[in-house]
Amino acid sequence: MTMVNINAVGFCAHYSKEGDWAFDFALELSRRRKAPLHVFHFLSDPYDPDDNSAERMTPDERAKEAIAREKELRLYYDKRAGDYLDVGFRFCEDPEWTELHRCLLIREFQVLVLGYVGPSAVFAGRPIEEFAHSFVSPVVLVGPSSADELRLNSRAALIADKLGITRSNWSLIEHQSA
Repeated sequence: MTMVNINAVGFCAHYSKEGDWAFDFALELSRRRKAPLHVFHFLSDPYDPDDNSAERMTPDERAKEAIAREKELRLYYDKRAGDYLDVGFRFCEDPEWTELHRCLLIREFQVLVLGYVGPSAVFAGRPIEEFAHSFVSPVVLVGPSSADELRLNSRAALIADKLGITRSNWSLIEHQSA
């Protein structure tokens, strides 16, 4: 079996306490691995299945909204990153799964970190556990009760030691059949 080398960490922005915990986890992992942290943000909120605001915008409105949101994103996470400078930002307009998969293929990250707001959470139009379970890279969900509550997909479980996680500190994301 090929072991994943963590050369970069991906994080999907979410303005919530769980999103902040996930960012802190991703930032600490990036620091420990001396790896860049790539912060992804989407015009339509991947955590909100009803957010289709981007679809209703004209191209000019989309461009203006993208600029405003990217500025907000950079200000928010630059402050949280403190003195860690190896943080990049990507404001994405494509659907979440497509964009994240494309970034994974070009090796922009080897592990993806997401805030986990609870069992009913949705990400990219699917239950977040289903998204994480089926995503092709290691995924870590952080939350919902504390920053120490971690859920790993099977790919992340294989590299838990590289993620700096001991077995007692995480649970496996199981596939849920409908």
